Amino acid sequence: MQIETPPTDKPYDKPEGERRGLVIVNTGDGKGKSTAAFGLALRAHGRGKAVKIFQFMKVPSARFGEHRMFEQLGIPIEGLGDGFSWKSQDLEHSAQLAREGWQKAKAAILGGDHFMVTLDEITYPLIYGWMPLDDVLETLKGRPSHVHVVLTGRRCPSEIIELADTVTEMTLIKHAFKAGIPAQRGIED
Repeated sequence: MQIETPPTDKPYDKPEGERRGLVIVNTGDGKGKSTAAFGLALRAHGRGKAVKIFQFMKVPSARFGEHRMFEQLGIPIEGLGDGFSWKSQDLEHSAQLAREGWQKAKAAILGGDHFMVTLDEITYPLIYGWMPLDDVLETLKGRPSHVHVVLTGRRCPSEIIELADTVTEMTLIKHAFKAGIPAQRGIED
């Protein structure tokens, strides 16, 4: 490790632009995409802002740690899917659920009642061809100017990355699962 001298000068000038809703993307093969999105939701909720989270791959009855906590805090979180494709019994049904879920998410985005709408794991139904990318792009472009939209998932389509204001790629360096260690409740659920 190299020791650094802490900066003493401010590393940036305050932007002069307008405050407006952002499109934020967390993508890549590394862990933390959803966790980062949930952190933003908590931050906004802590400021009294209305937040809605849609999870495109989780079932509506999911009871993962984030569901339990968000329910306690009064943050609405909704599972729209039937699990990841390898768990699905009927991929056409999975595709239909994604399309129906998108209509709910689209209405929440365009309705303007939420400061932030999180579209967790939306990239999967997009890259599987289950949902129309053009409709997602038009919705992001046409949303009310104050609405922030956070999208997560691997292999985010380049068209969304181009449109987004902030894109973070999580890079996999090392993962316990690859070393034979199973998922840990409270860490990966």
